[in-house]
Order: sequence, then structure tokens, then C-alpha cells
Amino acid sequence: MTDTSKYQAQSNELSQKLWAVSNELRGQMDASEFKNYILGVIFYRYLSERTEMYMADILENDGLTYEEAFVDEEFRPVVEEWSLSKLGYVIKPEYLFRNLIRKIKKFENEADKFSVEDFEKAISDLTGSTMGHESNKAFDGLFDDMRLQDTRLGATVSDRTDMISRVMLKINDIDFDLQDSQFDVLGTAYMILIGLFASDAGKKGGEFFTPAGPSRLCATLAALGLDEAKTVGDCTCGSASMLLEVQKHLTTGKVGHFYGQELNATTYNLSRMNMIMHGIDWQNFDIYKGDTLKDDKYEDQKMTIQVCNPPYSLKWSADKKYLDDVRYSGVGKLAPKSHADLAFVQHMIYHMDEEDGRIAVLLPHGVLFRGGAEKMIRKYIIDKLNCLDAVIGLPANLFHGTSIPVCILILKAKRNGNSDDIFFIDASKEFKAGKNQNVLEQEHIDKIVDAYAKRENVDKFAHVADMSEIIENGYNLNIPRYVDTFEEEEPVDLNAVKAQIKTLDSETKAAIDKAENYMKQLGL
Repeated sequence: MTDTSKYQAQSNELSQKLWAVSNELRGQMDASEFKNYILGVIFYRYLSERTEMYMADILENDGLTYEEAFVDEEFRPVVEEWSLSKLGYVIKPEYLFRNLIRKIKKFENEADKFSVEDFEKAISDLTGSTMGHESNKAFDGLFDDMRLQDTRLGATVSDRTDMISRVMLKINDIDFDLQDSQFDVLGTAYMILIGLFASDAGKKGGEFFTPAGPSRLCATLAALGLDEAKTVGDCTCGSASMLLEVQKHLTTGKVGHFYGQELNATTYNLSRMNMIMHGIDWQNFDIYKGDTLKDDKYEDQKMTIQVCNPPYSLKWSADKKYLDDVRYSGVGKLAPKSHADLAFVQHMIYHMDEEDGRIAVLLPHGVLFRGGAEKMIRKYIIDKLNCLDAVIGLPANLFHGTSIPVCILILKAKRNGNSDDIFFIDASKEFKAGKNQNVLEQEHIDKIVDAYAKRENVDKFAHVADMSEIIENGYNLNIPRYVDTFEEEEPVDLNAVKAQIKTLDSETKAAIDKAENYMKQLGL
């Protein structure tokens, strides 16, 4: 079985199981809320299984189980220290997921019977184990959205116990390898849950997750030619799917440190969960909560690779105080209040490593041609910084929540050999039509990446535009100005059209005469 078919099979099974789990909670609360319980249980199961695998490995030579080592006064502080140092947290044997499941299915007596309060204690104990430890930044508040005391989960402790028990049993029955870091369990589960329910929150939930095709394309373009990356960042990281995708497209797969920032509290938690579930040690990532445009958590950190899918045409204050912000001060004008798109680009440019920094950012087409302050920002990026390397137009309807076509801007700190031109690709026809949205498949991605790598003119698809062309067009980067996709129509045979019209006129007159004859016969 190929990796693609394997992951498709896993996704299909996950979809079926999540449907069953969701039905357990249907009617109790909105889909946007109960997805937090499902994702939280999946994540806890992962942390538990990761603990067991790690402990089995390090205790193998001692001939001890985790349970045996934990009750031993000499071994217990040692294994706790090991767990904190490597995993960043401690789960006591009694709180392992399989032991909680045992208490649900095969409890020994009433005192041993599972209660929702057991799960609360398990989560509290896990997060508490990180207090005073550097890993607290990665685990603090991770389970805040899974409110086990919420009366909508059940009016009484007994009701809540029954409800969460059913969810845990369903998650326990899902047969997939949680340690397979190539399969995005949480990200896939998140999108499945959004797709299953058409609630308001579900419809807008997709803004936190970039679909696989565009995510893979951005990551591939950004990582092209690199063996490894010292730092990788995403300033609107959502669920961290695109941030994690970059690692797959580096030759060695090595990333020194991941950085991300996310405003939405729920998605901020999801992104940290996703990093951990993809085997990224807590020491190797920093995800910050906050508004990227207003509060730059990165400070002076420079990035080798940055990918981003910011909220399109976001409104922001554009307050004059931001003219003193080093990220925006160079132009002397701020991105307009109604369109913050280029403000995100300026933020990323500031954090781009001066030696080999590169950016791949998804944006609405308006950034390519709108006038005013946006034109001034484009001119500054092209003329003063000369870091815009390519503009790639994508098909419409690729994203959840919007059907508009988007583009990718590729920016580089050093454009060796390409500093006198900008490369344009019109990939608007590269997609597979889908029921709800179009899909960017691997063959389309390969075609785009291959064209970008070769950087040659391709009829009706790609064009290398000299800077003189850009200046002549007044820094308007609208793709049709550079890539001619006009299809010549077949010439019209006017004599044939004239003959056809005469025939139609004749047939019409005959039909009218026939109808009038019937009416006369009927005395009408």
C-alpha cells in the first residue's frame, strides 16, 4: 500500500469513527464546541501512548514496567525526571489512557469505577507536572477548551461521566498509529468535524486550516533547494498544518526551531497539540498567542523559511503609531484599514533571514493591483528591497469559507541571478473539480514547482517579466498583464449564420401558421 492510499484509508476510517463519536454528542451542544472534546481526547490518548512507548524503551534493560518503576521509591523520581526532560510532562500510571478505559469497561468495584472527575484529575495532574518547568509554555492551558464540568455535557456528574465515557470508548476504538508523524491526525480530524456539520462555527472554522494542496505547494516552493532550515515560521499559524508541512520538503527533513503565532485561543491550543503529535519536542517549537500585526511576539528573530495563509482582507486599525513600528516604517504608508494583507507581508519581510530567507504567502489577488498605499508598498518591496521573486495565480474555490481565487507571493532575501525580473505563473486552470471545493492535486503542484524551478517562459502558463515591464505597468502585478491566456476563437462563418437565421425564420413562420390554423378550426 502506498503512503497516499494508506493515509486515505486512515482518513476514511477516522471520518467514520468521528461521525459515530459526534452523534454521541449531537444535540448536547454546538458542533464547534463538542469538537474540542473529541480533539482533546485524541490528544490525551496520544500523550498517554507516547509515555508508555518511551517508558518501555528506557526501562527495558532494568526489566521493569512503568507501573513497577513508579511505585519504587528510588526509580520514581528518576522516571519523572526522564519524562519531564524528554516528553515535557508526566502522566502517572493510574492516569494512562488505557487505565481510564479499563475503569470504564472492566472496573473491579464501585470505588474503581470511572468518573469524569478521574479524567479531570488526570488532565490537571499532567499540566501540573509542567509547572516550574520550561515545557510549561508548550502545555499550559492546552485542555482549557475541553470543559468537563460544563452542564451542556450533562447536568450531573453521572450524566457527564456517561457522555465523556462514550466519547473515550469511541476514540479508543479508532485503529490508527498515533505515533505516525506523517499522518496529521488532529488536522484531519479537525477538518472532518467541520465538514460533518454545517453550523455557523463549522462554516468559518476552515479559516484555521489550510487545505492540503495549497499547504503542500507553499511548503514545497519555500523549501525548494534547501537541505535543512535553521528556523521555520508562520505568523498566522492556525492549526500549524502548513508550518509542519515545510519539514517534509527539506532534503534532510531537519528544522532547528519552529515559530508560530495565533490569535484565536482554541486554535492556539490546537496548533501546540499538532506540533507535539507530529513528534516535535517541546524544546524545538514556540507558538505564541496574540495579534501578529499589533503585537510581534517574534521580536528580532529571523527566519530561514516563512509560510503563511493570513485571513484575507482583514480589517485592522492602521493607526499612525504603527508608522514607528520597524516592520512598517520603511514605506511611510500603512496598509489600508480595510485590507491588512500587505501588512502581513511586511511583517514577514522584517523577519526574513538576510542570508537565505524565503517566504511563500497565500493572498487574495487584490494585493497585486489595488492602488493607494498598497501600490506604494508593492513599489517599495520591488524597487527598494527587490525581494519579490514570483507571483503565482491559483484556481478559485480551493479554500473553506471563500470561493475567491488566491495567489502565492514568493519572496527571497537574496535573488541570485533573478534580481532583474519577476516570474509569473497562471495556474488558475490547474485543479480537479470537487463537490464542495476544487482540489490542488500532486500533478498540479509538480507542474507549478517544476515551472518555478526552471524559470522559463511557457506559452499561456508562465512568463519571466523584466523590471522594465513591471515599471511600465505601474507596479500593477495583475497576472493577465504578464501571462497571455487568451484563447483564439474559431472564425465565424457569417454566410452560414445568415442561412441558419433564414431557416429559423422560415420554421418559425410555419409553426405560427399551423397554430393559427388550429385556432381557426376551434373557433378561436
